[in-house]
Amino acid sequence: MSGSYGETVEHQAYITRFLLEYTAVPLVGGTFLRGVLPTRDAVRIVAGADDAVTPSALVAYEIPLVDDEDEPVTAPLVLGWTRTLTAVGPAYPHASVMGMTLVRVDTSVVEPAPPTRTDRVLRVLRTLAWPFTETPPSPPLCGFLLTGQDSMRLYIAVEEADGPVAVDVRLTGALTALLAALPALVREKERWTPTDGADPHCVRAIDLTTW
Repeated sequence: MSGSYGETVEHQAYITRFLLEYTAVPLVGGTFLRGVLPTRDAVRIVAGADDAVTPSALVAYEIPLVDDEDEPVTAPLVLGWTRTLTAVGPAYPHASVMGMTLVRVDTSVVEPAPPTRTDRVLRVLRTLAWPFTETPPSPPLCGFLLTGQDSMRLYIAVEEADGPVAVDVRLTGALTALLAALPALVREKERWTPTDGADPHCVRAIDLTTW
């Protein structure tokens, strides 16, 4: 991918990779990462209890991808802002998206929480066990949402679709085979279905829950 959209996808994929561990490690207290939703100019960080999947139990914090000086925001900053926001308790809703409370974050007035000991531990282990490579995954994962106890939605940036394709998968069954086939399956246009506006974070959807 090229141009501003390609840069956005790379940025969202970077933030998504950085935050993955916080689906198992709490952001703060009993609040965990439940999703990262890609939009054109922001990421929506979805937070909730460790087993929360119903939209009414989730809050999406919309964080711009650039700061006041038009510089790309870093993933540690996104984590710090999210941690501050979730620590203050229930957020005042600005809107809703997919049934979730949506809070649009003004990062200029939110002080990011400092890194925790766990953050530093993860940084060391991530760097040694999962080093940066010049060739990123293709197609890139630019977001996800836990949608059930046995299901999740993946947002994969497919160049042919000119935007993210949402892929619904189960977490059990032939998962190894599915993951191996996924890069090819997501490019098969005959599998694409319209989203009908139900999910504003993708341009097409694929249901692989019965694959």
